[in-house]
Amino acid sequence: MDSKITITWHGHSCFSLSAGGYTLVLDPYDDSLDGYAPLHLSANEVLCSHSHHDHAWLAAVSLEEAPASPFALRAVKTWHDDCQGKKRGENLVHVIKAFGKTLVHCGDLGHLLTREQVEQIGPCDVLMVPVGGFYTIDAAQARQVADQLKASVIIPMHYRFAGYGISVIGEVEDFLALAGDFPVHRYPGNQLVLEDGMSRQIAVLSYQKTSKEGADVK
Repeated sequence: MDSKITITWHGHSCFSLSAGGYTLVLDPYDDSLDGYAPLHLSANEVLCSHSHHDHAWLAAVSLEEAPASPFALRAVKTWHDDCQGKKRGENLVHVIKAFGKTLVHCGDLGHLLTREQVEQIGPCDVLMVPVGGFYTIDAAQARQVADQLKASVIIPMHYRFAGYGISVIGEVEDFLALAGDFPVHRYPGNQLVLEDGMSRQIAVLSYQKTSKEGADVK
């Protein structure tokens, strides 16, 4: 079995993780987000961090049968705000393991992690983290969460750029300004293949629309 994991960013907080002939989609969004084209994805499984329309639009994903999943999954309960859910409710941080790698998708995390949550999540190879603020942690808090989890590769998500995304949230550049000793790699496409020995980095992926068949189009 191919041990490579392919990470595809579909915009906002939506990703596909593919490995061993199996595809997992995280946080598919509906058609209401500024700039983004409607999602049309195919997968074997879908995970949602919470029930809001821009993170749990299951109609965007066509589910297909597949062999056994190579992914081991855990969810850690967090909050969508900094007041224990009183504003926006609960949020799940998904911890995904395959082929000796740990990937963490933070959903709409709204606060710094507690010591207990850090222990439950554990260190990670890839951290998909919101950076735009307002509805989630902001750029500075996202940088702290990356340090809390000792992330090796950081993929920013849930930000505004070039007419795409929610107007009240911040841009990715605010987060990149805090990169510190993390090299910033801007990828021309929307995919990152996770391999052994991958360098420590902040990976900025480029949005691409998807066709009705689920394939990326330029």
